[in-house]
Amino acid sequence: MKLLKKNLIPLTLMLLIPIETIIYGVLNNSLRGVHYLVTPIDNFIPFLKVFVIPYLLYYPFIGLTLIYLCFYYREVYYKTICSLLLGMLISYIVYFIFQTATPRPELLGNDFFTNVVRFIYGKDNPFNCFPSIHVLTSYLMIKGIMKSEEKNLLIKACIWLVGLSIILSTQFIKQHVILDLISGIMLANVIYRMVDNFNLEIFPLWIRKLYSLDTTK
Repeated sequence: MKLLKKNLIPLTLMLLIPIETIIYGVLNNSLRGVHYLVTPIDNFIPFLKVFVIPYLLYYPFIGLTLIYLCFYYREVYYKTICSLLLGMLISYIVYFIFQTATPRPELLGNDFFTNVVRFIYGKDNPFNCFPSIHVLTSYLMIKGIMKSEEKNLLIKACIWLVGLSIILSTQFIKQHVILDLISGIMLANVIYRMVDNFNLEIFPLWIRKLYSLDTTK
């Protein structure tokens, strides 16, 4: 509880994620025209419905990783969440200018995994694909834990494993094509490098005190 109180104000930055996500819903249509980025590689990637499980881990994975970074690696947390928010914003601009779609397979059967994929398809239109925000943000969690001074190899391995499985799930349940994955990783790398070199001391002193910008632990 003491740890939560200490980090309560920094954690409020996470509220900006669902607020910014509102833009996703506004853009998730084909009103501005649509492009397909399917390559021959995508035709060789199989549809594996079991990967819907790691796909569903996305939201708790992002939330728990950010909370962990906030509790123990404050400066890394700030850089990671700023990279995430900036990456989402850039992605939305791309969606507005260059909307893409991913062809989805016909879902046959009535088993559990198929029904879960069917549910996801029904809730999320096949647009807003390039770059993949699932890939972008999952990869940023991996970047964040690698940038931290985390000594626990199990924690690092878990974040790597879950993050990578989520990234792969975007391909195997046909939510994205390979170019969406590649562009998501490239964008994450560019943004994180830019944010990592950003001097936090340009912020006014009261902001730095409020958010403990000089605290890394």
